[in-house]
Amino acid sequence: MKNRSPYHLDGVPHLGEAVPLGLQHILAMFVSNITPIVIVAGVLGISSEDQRYLVQLTMFISGLNTLMQVYSLGTVGAKLPIVVGTNFAFVPVAITVGLKYGYEGVMGACLLGGFFEAFLGLYIKKLRKFFPPVVTGVVVLSIGLSLLPVGIQNMAGGLGSADYGSLSNFMVGATVIGVVVLFKHYGRGIWSTSAVIIGIAVGFILSIVLGKVDFTPMAQVGYFTLPKPLTYGFAFKIDAILAMALMYIVSAVETMGDMSSIAMGGAKREVTDRELSGGIIADGLGCVLASLFSILPTTSFSQNSGIIAMTGVMSRFVVGVGATILIICGFIPKIGALFSVIPASVVGGSLVMIFAMIVISGINLITKEPLAGKNSIIVSVSLGLGFGLGNVPEALAHFPETIQLIFGGSGIVVSGGIAVLLNQFLSVSKEKEAVLQEAQ
Repeated sequence: MKNRSPYHLDGVPHLGEAVPLGLQHILAMFVSNITPIVIVAGVLGISSEDQRYLVQLTMFISGLNTLMQVYSLGTVGAKLPIVVGTNFAFVPVAITVGLKYGYEGVMGACLLGGFFEAFLGLYIKKLRKFFPPVVTGVVVLSIGLSLLPVGIQNMAGGLGSADYGSLSNFMVGATVIGVVVLFKHYGRGIWSTSAVIIGIAVGFILSIVLGKVDFTPMAQVGYFTLPKPLTYGFAFKIDAILAMALMYIVSAVETMGDMSSIAMGGAKREVTDRELSGGIIADGLGCVLASLFSILPTTSFSQNSGIIAMTGVMSRFVVGVGATILIICGFIPKIGALFSVIPASVVGGSLVMIFAMIVISGINLITKEPLAGKNSIIVSVSLGLGFGLGNVPEALAHFPETIQLIFGGSGIVVSGGIAVLLNQFLSVSKEKEAVLQEAQ
């Protein structure tokens, strides 16, 4: 019998439900979405006025690229509730390239890199055999584990904040967690599925009472600005392009993990070949569009797959409503500015739970088969080295800078790469052993 729930993949909840459900997706990713461009622009000496405009463009393109994934254009797009935002993983490479070749060099490398990732998406079906549930589970689990510290950092007030780690910040974050748990567990219908946004709303009100909210940014932006492409030009440098191409492989692996997390967390199934291919192609072409509007590469956001796993709401319409909100923010900067004044401790409280749900999705994938023999070796070695190096990046201090950037960040690439290699090697070894036993 066909699932008629308004929360399934093609379900269409009433706007009274869809708006708050879509809004909680945006609130969960908003700060992480605009932070990369602020960091890179600040290091490269881009003016404050241009920075604010680039933030506006970031919201606009994130909304468009989300719609591309949700509803697709032919074979482009996964047709899954994927929320797209600026990829933090590109920040170190963008800074390195920008300091050497200027922001135009960053955009040129991003443009060609986007086409490269889209090309990878065309052949992802042939590569699917390298990613059984135990391997994709390791990638998803690595994503969740690598993000948990980010949730705690936000809950503490955000790195660099004057009151980082203060009791009041943790009190706000704990309040958000408590409200989310109460509404998720005891609430019914919209009160349960909207638990995240209710928790954030309560935390925001508490932050206002405690004097933690500064509304100054809202006064610094206008009411309407038209997004325009090609604010910056392009410069094409071979070393910058190669460095970015490697990072796009990383982005593709993370997107595969996010799609697997969404499919498992929201529909209790594995992601299909069509979804994988369309998702990776859209991820690449979305980055091409991002570079045309002079912003950093975009990708799927793991926190949003965590929301789907926690709420069970997999409706593409809900995420489409969230994407529309982002696009509106691209035209009306004051709305985006309102989101930006929400304290990090408020968002962090919800992120801790959201990221933990990604971990659960990874565990569910890994345990689809008994966690013994070959699978136990794959999980233990890949997570041990990947998560270990991700938390001790200085261990790679004597390696080339490119290696450090790719393998010393979150550990996701190391875990995923080792899992793929071990899965193939141990499978081949077992087949050879079986052949030898038959020969005897």
